[in-house]
Amino acid sequence: MLSPKRVRHRKQHRPRPLKGLSTGHTEVHVGDFGLMATTPGWITARQIEAARIAMTRAVKRGGKIRITIFPDRSITRKPLETRMGSGKGAPDHWVAAVKPGRVMFEIGGVPPELAREALRKAAHKLPVGTRFVSREDA
Repeated sequence: MLSPKRVRHRKQHRPRPLKGLSTGHTEVHVGDFGLMATTPGWITARQIEAARIAMTRAVKRGGKIRITIFPDRSITRKPLETRMGSGKGAPDHWVAAVKPGRVMFEIGGVPPELAREALRKAAHKLPVGTRFVSREDA
């Protein structure tokens, strides 16, 4: 699963809910088709990996799949049945913060119908609303 090799701070503040639209990677750059977020949210490393596997199996190892998001934010958890206090919990998992308009996955080298089906299967694994976009849409 994806996680940073090293970070400056292991534990981060829990951010406020995401507001506004994405400013980066709002178009399909290297592939022919993409999966764009329509709602904000956090996507965990496990969800990214599940979506990647679903796309790879749908295209039967054909074409080229690119992941354009990376889980760089740590989320901490305290152990179950632990009393309050005694500091912040240990890092539990990593998430990528996604705003509306962000292209999260790109796929190229496959027919449009197959790309649409592969990205549809990937969208089922994600906690955000998505839509299918192509390079011609931009």
